[in-house]
Amino acid sequence: MTQIFDPTAVQWLVFVCGCCLGSFFNVVIYRLPNAQSIVIPASHCPACQVPIAFYDNIPLLSYVLLRGRCRHCRVRISLRYPLVEALTGVLLLMLLRRYGWGPAFLIYSVFACLLLVISFIDWDTFLIPDVLSLPGILIGFTTALFNPRLSWLESLVGIVLGGGVFYLVAWGYQRLRRQEGLGGGDIKLLAMIGAFCGWPGVVFTILLGSLVGTVVGIAVMWKTHQGLTARIPFGPFLALGAVGYIFWGEAFFNWYLGRMGL
Repeated sequence: MTQIFDPTAVQWLVFVCGCCLGSFFNVVIYRLPNAQSIVIPASHCPACQVPIAFYDNIPLLSYVLLRGRCRHCRVRISLRYPLVEALTGVLLLMLLRRYGWGPAFLIYSVFACLLLVISFIDWDTFLIPDVLSLPGILIGFTTALFNPRLSWLESLVGIVLGGGVFYLVAWGYQRLRRQEGLGGGDIKLLAMIGAFCGWPGVVFTILLGSLVGTVVGIAVMWKTHQGLTARIPFGPFLALGAVGYIFWGEAFFNWYLGRMGL
């Protein structure tokens, strides 16, 4: 049978579309925490406020051609902008290669994009906006009706387990230390992860996110000499764990259950 679409061309198209989405996500990451409209005004240089022309707003390419500086004021453009664009493109490309065209690809693409935006906002502000996590829970539960890899009941259990576990951890930490350890944003984020991934995704996310978060936290404490008072956002590590699950979680549990003889 003759293929209608060239697979390589389709993959390039997905990558380019992902980079374009990443360009928009940069706007959301910058403006949403500052309570600014993500539509108006048009993209402009944060330093000189001059609007960015369309030919200077081409994902990845414009950054290279401008050598990482604003065309007008020559202030250096943050490396984060091309990083977010490239990450979005790579994530969507990897999801396409992992799941192929179909409901799973579309659902997990939405999920991965939400995680990416939430991660960068949390890294900057130590806040996870409800406007992203709460609709994310609803989207995850609703799309479970169409996701061949997850039932609505697994999604519901994931929401309850994800939100419930972190709520208990936060409550226990506050009782013991008399201070807040986990914010409500982390609780809602893990509930959203449970909505998209079910209870196995919650378990995998907590394991991987805690492991990586601990390693990074120790490094930050050592570098800043702040000890246990050093603050790092936990949202990005939960997001990393969730992304790890949608790519390798199934293989991990199959391996683990095999080792256990189950």
